[in-house]
Amino acid sequence: MFGITESDKEKVLASCFISEKPLRLAVFPAKEKKKYITLLFIVESFAKERYYTEKEVNQVLSEIYVDFATIRRYLVDYGFLGREKDGSRYWVKDRDLSEAEAT
Repeated sequence: MFGITESDKEKVLASCFISEKPLRLAVFPAKEKKKYITLLFIVESFAKERYYTEKEVNQVLSEIYVDFATIRRYLVDYGFLGREKDGSRYWVKDRDLSEAEAT
């Protein structure tokens, strides 16, 4: 999809994030590839095989970026998080990232 390299990840980490540990986002990028890479980093803040309430998702994301609602929406839209139609629970979706990443 994007042909993401380790170099791409390093550049996004350096240009978009204030810190890696704890993860803090300075600016949410507008370009699709950078946005996708940013979401790759953010989704790692969630445990796999666990369900989250919207409040729990918001709590995790608010520690990463002030506009947590935008990040939550993109995580769902880009298929990183699954969401019940009524918004009652969220989960990390199983994804094959090999299409997006070049190793």
